[in-house]
Amino acid sequence: MINCIFDIKSIKMRAKLFLYILIAGFFNMNLTAQNGTFTLTSNDLGGQFSLKQVYDQYDCGGQNMSPQLMWKNAPAGTKSFAVTMFDPDAPTGSGWWHWLIFNIPENINELPSDAGNTAHNLLPASVIQSLNDYGAYGYGGPCPPKGDKPHRYIITVYALKVGKIDLNKDSRPATVGFYLNRFAIAKSSIIAYYQR
Repeated sequence: MINCIFDIKSIKMRAKLFLYILIAGFFNMNLTAQNGTFTLTSNDLGGQFSLKQVYDQYDCGGQNMSPQLMWKNAPAGTKSFAVTMFDPDAPTGSGWWHWLIFNIPENINELPSDAGNTAHNLLPASVIQSLNDYGAYGYGGPCPPKGDKPHRYIITVYALKVGKIDLNKDSRPATVGFYLNRFAIAKSSIIAYYQR
């Protein structure tokens, strides 16, 4: 009789535990569905860059307009954003930084086309577009060597846990990259290709 009562209590406890786990899982699924995944997209880019985004100096023949970018589902705790564009295939041994932009306020989730042109002032004054590897401020489009294999251009948005990075427009790309990775809560990237 005692064993029977113990088994019934044990079954009830297991049933309650199972029910709690099921409810917790349900709420977790709803939370995940509501929050979604931190995602970066572009209306201007498909799989490859067009001449619109290609560098406009040397013999590259482009217009050097940064692509439109937008992101959604930033994680909790995000206080600012940053965006970079990097070519890991550049024949330098260390890649090539095309664009570094940071201190983007947390209420902004889109960069319009050509926002990388610092002369157009399309972004709040607090936003910093630091030196790229061309030695210029703002966006510098693709310009791989002629005849080289298609290069990958990785555009990344960073959700940062700080509202401001204490660097200026003259900060070197590697220094900016160090701070972005130090303060990143999450990242999302897209890749586009270009070949000449």
